[in-house]
Amino acid sequence: MVTTHFQTETPTAIRTDLGAIFVSLELSRSTWLVTSLSPGGGERMSNHAVAGGNVSELLARFTHLQEKARSRSGRLFPIVTIQEEGLDGFWIDRVLETNGIESYVVDAASIAASRRRKRAKTDKIDGEALVRALLAFKRGEPRVCAMVKAPGPEEEDRRRICRERRVLIAERVEHVNRIKGLLFAQGIGGYQPLRKDRRRQLEDLRTGGRVLPPHLRAQICRVLDRLELLLDHLAVVERERDALVERVECEAKAPEPATMLCAIKGVGPEVAAVLWTEGLCRQFDNRRQVAAYAGLAPTPWQSGTIDREQGVSKAGNPRLRTTMIQLAWLWLRNQPSSALSRWFIDRVQSNGGRHKKSTIVALARKLLVALWKYVTFGIVIDGAVLKSA
Repeated sequence: MVTTHFQTETPTAIRTDLGAIFVSLELSRSTWLVTSLSPGGGERMSNHAVAGGNVSELLARFTHLQEKARSRSGRLFPIVTIQEEGLDGFWIDRVLETNGIESYVVDAASIAASRRRKRAKTDKIDGEALVRALLAFKRGEPRVCAMVKAPGPEEEDRRRICRERRVLIAERVEHVNRIKGLLFAQGIGGYQPLRKDRRRQLEDLRTGGRVLPPHLRAQICRVLDRLELLLDHLAVVERERDALVERVECEAKAPEPATMLCAIKGVGPEVAAVLWTEGLCRQFDNRRQVAAYAGLAPTPWQSGTIDREQGVSKAGNPRLRTTMIQLAWLWLRNQPSSALSRWFIDRVQSNGGRHKKSTIVALARKLLVALWKYVTFGIVIDGAVLKSA
C-alpha cells in the first residue's frame, strides 16, 4: 500500500491574522533580546539585541519594526509586547504603556516547557516561546499562560512598609542569635539582648567567675549597636504602617479592608496591613481566584485509577500565604466559638488528633475566603467576635 504525503503551500506553524506586531523581551542586565513576529514577514521570527536598560533604543527598534511592516503591507501595525515577571519588576511595563504600547507580563512558570531530561534553553528559544504564548493568548486559547496583573505605582509602594518590616525582623533575629551564640560559647545563658537594660546586663555577666574578655565584650557591643539601630528603624516602619492605615481610613468614604480587618478580634495592625496590601486590595471574581492567588489552592493528581492530592500549589503570593497560616493558628486561640474553629476541631478529632498541619492549611484557605467576603461584600464571618462587641 502506497501512502501519499500532501504538503500545503503555506506553512502552518504560526498564523499572524491579528493585525499586530508581536514582540517578546528577554531581559538581562547587559542586553535585552527583542524577538518579533511581523505580518508579511514570511511568518519568521527575527531577533535583535539592544543594550540593557536603554529604553530609547528599544522604542527605536519598535519604530523600525513598524516602518518595515508598513513598507511591506502599506499598513501601520500596533506593537504588542510580552515579558516574564522577574527582577526588573514592572517599570518596563509602565514605560511601554505610557508610550501607547500594549504590554503584558507573564508568569514564567505558567508557560509549557519540554519535559525532556536535558532540554535546550537559550534566550532565543525562550523569546520565541514567549511570542507563541502571546499569540495563543490573543487568540483566546484558555489556560495557555497566566498573565500577571501589574500593580499601580501607589499600590506597589504601599507594600514596601510591611515587606521592609519583615526584612528588619529577620535581621533582628540574626543579631540576637549571634549575641546569644557568642555568650553560650562562654557558658553564659539567659541573656536577653532585646531588653532595655541590655548594656547593664552585659556588664554583670561572668564566665567561670571572671569578667568577659575585652575583645569579646567589644564585639558584643558592636553587635548591640547594630541591633539598637535596627530597633529604631523597626519602630519608624511600624509608625509609618499605622499612619498609612489611619490616613487611608480618613480619606476613604467607605471603610477600607485594613480598617475592617482590624475590627476583628485576634487581627492586629501588622496582619491587617499585610492582608490588605498583599491580597485583599485586588479584585477577585470568585473564591477560587482568592485561594489561588495566595497559593492555597489544592493540587490534584489524577490519571486513570490514580487519584490523590498533592497539597497546596504554593504558586501564589508567599507573604500572604505565610501570614494566613499564622493567622489561622491565632484564629483558633482568639475565636474559639466561630464556625471555622469548630470545623477545625471536629476535623482533627475525627482523624484521631492527626493531620493538624494539613488541616490548618485548609483552615487558612477557608479563613482567607471568609475575610475576602467580609471586606468585599460585608458578610460577617459566622460566630466571629468583633473588638467593639
